[in-house]
Amino acid sequence: MFKKRINADKAKELFSGVIIPVSDPELLPIKDCDGRINAFDVVAGVDVPHYRRAAMDGFAVRASDTLGAGSNSPVILTAGTGVERGTCVMVHTGSPLPEGADAVVMVEDTVMHGDSVEVFTQVHPLKNVGEIGEDIQKGEVILKKGHRLRPCDIAVMASLGIRDIEVFRKPLVAIIPTGEELVPRGKESLKEGEIYETNGLMAALYIERWGGTPRLLDIVTDSPPRIKDAIISNLDADMIIISGGTSVGRRDYVPGIVESTGTLLVHGVGISPGKPTALGIINSKPVVCMPGYPVAGIVALYWFARPALRKLGNLPDEPDRIVRAVLSDKIASRAGYKTFARVKINNGKAIPLATSGAGILSSVSKADGFVIIPENIEGLSAGEEVDVVLIE
Repeated sequence: MFKKRINADKAKELFSGVIIPVSDPELLPIKDCDGRINAFDVVAGVDVPHYRRAAMDGFAVRASDTLGAGSNSPVILTAGTGVERGTCVMVHTGSPLPEGADAVVMVEDTVMHGDSVEVFTQVHPLKNVGEIGEDIQKGEVILKKGHRLRPCDIAVMASLGIRDIEVFRKPLVAIIPTGEELVPRGKESLKEGEIYETNGLMAALYIERWGGTPRLLDIVTDSPPRIKDAIISNLDADMIIISGGTSVGRRDYVPGIVESTGTLLVHGVGISPGKPTALGIINSKPVVCMPGYPVAGIVALYWFARPALRKLGNLPDEPDRIVRAVLSDKIASRAGYKTFARVKINNGKAIPLATSGAGILSSVSKADGFVIIPENIEGLSAGEEVDVVLIE
């Protein structure tokens, strides 16, 4: 039997406490860094802009030459190639400000007749002028270490002439599917007792979506030496996920192998579905042992593997995507277990699909999200407003 069932939140906290974030960086072109985490502060090496520039289309002037200009009393200036008393130069947005000019009159506040320019508004010094370093000053820290890069951040780096940046390496996650009943997805027909391997594929896709690099292994049979060999040969990974073999049956060897090879932190969690989940650490590498039943497996991935991967990858915490809905029917749950009830959303209603049936994978595909019922509550009633955590 399970040595001790542990509270789901305590299990997550215990597991998080043994995880050491990846610290080694890799140098990448900035165009490939969307969503990545910068490993060092990014410091501006130049001013932006690095020259005084016009901030509007119009005429560069000496502000003092526009004194008294108004809608009924324009000042007349002469358009030329340089700015001095009584003259102006046509400029475009982003143009260098000509020597002698200290302001720009917008083109809509002027009327041009040949070389004469009527100015209908008074401007003050630096009006419509972009100063050197107005956007970014040389030596300024523009992005702190640990920032998750967005397209706008990458554009700022491009404006500084930065071509490459050091970002934290994505965590490598080895995924080991186990089970005598599993067969590769390419097999054309199934015998009785055989099923296609799906958990490893699902885990690999989620790991990639969540910011890791998956390494999906071939199916490993329920053989302790082979499972142990698969673990040992993949300790170069930053995290290991093992699917199947976590319960208390005759062929459920995985928790014992983790315990004999490293440290078994948890075996048996107050989470439904997902009670047989086991968590451990081997050679400082976190190990998530997800149940073989696919719904229990996806709950284990969401509750344990996702936050572990985020910490490994130096990724900032992000809240779940949640929508509010009203329960169309009651949901039963078991005291002492955090229950993940699958629901479908329709016109503001949360329609329960299942709370049990850990092997019914299609119930997750049909669902829009989970209603997570706390351990101290025995079910929810129809008509209650609930949070629905959307399934990615």
